[in-house]
Amino acid sequence: MSATGRLAELGLTLPSVVPPVAAYQPAVRDGRYVYVSGQLPVVDGVMRAVGRVGVGPGLVAPEVAQECARISALNALAAAAAVAGGLDAIERIVKVVGFVASDPSFIGQPVVVNGASELFLLVFGDGGRHARSAVGVLALPLDAPVEIELVAAIRD
Repeated sequence: MSATGRLAELGLTLPSVVPPVAAYQPAVRDGRYVYVSGQLPVVDGVMRAVGRVGVGPGLVAPEVAQECARISALNALAAAAAVAGGLDAIERIVKVVGFVASDPSFIGQPVVVNGASELFLLVFGDGGRHARSAVGVLALPLDAPVEIELVAAIRD
């Protein structure tokens, strides 16, 4: 089944590419690879959640942050598809970097970024297996709890 078909089976569609908030491109193709700038958990122009991730009052719960990672991953796929010639032109996800705005006591960044990784596996099967970094940071643009960037390989 195609990546587009798998996405539809999940009840998902690619959103419009989120416009950049500064001087950069959402995605750039160079030869066989697409490099996607960090994507935030924006749905219809609204951030899904804001703040640091952790356990306790005033913090974004890890489960909500994991959902934010999935939304960010979907936005990253939209940006990649826009320069690759469509979602089905993407052969595999090569590298994922997930940034998690973290409370100093929070160490669950890998679990949060799994929200993105698991989506890529569901959409691309074995082509969704990727190298990855999950990084805790003090703050992210627009007070986002999660930011996902990726590198994808395009079919020959």
